[in-house]
Amino acid sequence: MDKAQKALALFLTGAAQVTTIALMETIRAFIALDLSLEARAVLAEVIETLSQQVPERSVRWVPLENIHLTLRFLGNTPVTQLKALYERLDQTAAMHRPFTLHLHELGCFPNERRPRIIWVGVKGNQGQASALQRSIEQAIEPLGWEPEKRSFLPHLTIGRVKDNAPKIELPWGKGVAPAPIEVRAVHLYESQLTPSGSNYTIRHSSDLGSEQVS
Repeated sequence: MDKAQKALALFLTGAAQVTTIALMETIRAFIALDLSLEARAVLAEVIETLSQQVPERSVRWVPLENIHLTLRFLGNTPVTQLKALYERLDQTAAMHRPFTLHLHELGCFPNERRPRIIWVGVKGNQGQASALQRSIEQAIEPLGWEPEKRSFLPHLTIGRVKDNAPKIELPWGKGVAPAPIEVRAVHLYESQLTPSGSNYTIRHSSDLGSEQVS
């Protein structure tokens, strides 16, 4: 093989590697609803109150800007699939009317005896929220995401109990101020892990239908 042939072979090999890397590029993604400023203000008060009722450093409280209502966690998502996801979200969102939810009560997963996730539930037009979530599941299934087997329970994660924490006892089921959350769009977020925690960036927003919030 002469020098020209070797150079061409190296070029083709490099191009193939670049193409493979591009095809394998992924982002961690999820689909969620954003919150109103009023809801975030109430959650700030809830977190401040609860933080004084648990042992120091026993809970990692979620930064207010990172609290959202997750409709579907996608995980590692190929960048090459984002355009198709955006199109399906646009089509799905357009078929649903805007609606309103509101903050409701304090809860936890998996149970009150050994809570790991601390959350605030929502009420209001839950039927519309569930219908929207189901539609999204159906829309993305052809792209490779199997529908979730567990039932959809709309909630806002506000804290995660550390593994070595002593038993946490909080007023589970206690109501919180019913701050409204007007749902007018669905967002696809990118999650980036950093030494200081997770950063969430909206990569795409899909507006719901044009009728008024109900």
